[in-house]
Amino acid sequence: MSIDWNDLYRSTFPDLVRFLHRKVWDAERARDLAQEAFVRALAHEPKKPRAWLFQVAANLAKDEARTAIRRKKHLVLLKAEAEVRQESASDPASEMAERERWGQVKEALDMLSEKDREALLLWDAGQSYTEIARHTGLAVGAVGTTLARARRRLAEAHNAREQVDVAR
Repeated sequence: MSIDWNDLYRSTFPDLVRFLHRKVWDAERARDLAQEAFVRALAHEPKKPRAWLFQVAANLAKDEARTAIRRKKHLVLLKAEAEVRQESASDPASEMAERERWGQVKEALDMLSEKDREALLLWDAGQSYTEIARHTGLAVGAVGTTLARARRRLAEAHNAREQVDVAR
């Protein structure tokens, strides 16, 4: 069965945008997500395209909400980190200790493979598993495993660096 994409687009797009707008409360973002749902539909040629489009759109809206929550949490962490830095800026000893700690983290990150480092940094920046997969070339299902292993390797590398520093 061949799908008439023009007809489907004309008849479904406004409903899809309205549906998404009620989920994301941003008209422009709703149009973007509806467009993304159609792009995905073109790649899959579903048997029931209208129902499929609404299901994909609902999933995209859920991903959007999760990303917004993750970014909000990340901004809260960054704000708290900035406040700590501001407090420690008045104390040269704590500022030096903070620089040293970040230097150890950087060295530990440098000890990781490029794939592990990239996945961790993207996750830390608030990217979703789908976005990390797209950027790194990993399968979406492999992102969680890669992140878990990368975190373990980072902790091991950091502990190894601390032991070397203590031995000095």
